[in-house]
Amino acid sequence: MTTETSQPITIATGITLTEAASAKVAALLAQEGRDDLYLRVAVQPGGCSGLRYQLFFDDRNQEGDVVREFGSVKVVVDKMSDPYLLGATVDFEDTIEKQGFTIDNPQAQGSCACGDSFN
Repeated sequence: MTTETSQPITIATGITLTEAASAKVAALLAQEGRDDLYLRVAVQPGGCSGLRYQLFFDDRNQEGDVVREFGSVKVVVDKMSDPYLLGATVDFEDTIEKQGFTIDNPQAQGSCACGDSFN
């Protein structure tokens, strides 16, 4: 009798939001006083390295949008940006050195010195 050993398979399931990022987005949405907004994350041409991220609140729906929910927060990614964001994690840092959203993206092969764009 032979036994097969299976190798672990890592599957990138799309963009994720950390608890800190989800809490910050929820707080910002509460300040806006609107329950029809969600966080849109997009990848657009531009920057030193060729591509850059955009994070903004949106209420528009586009054909092919991919919607993921993290608690009360909805994150929407357009169908063209979604492949660039597979496995990416959005976090929120609030330290003396840095405050703001960060994106850790295993799809990015490199980035520019300013950190605003990737390839």
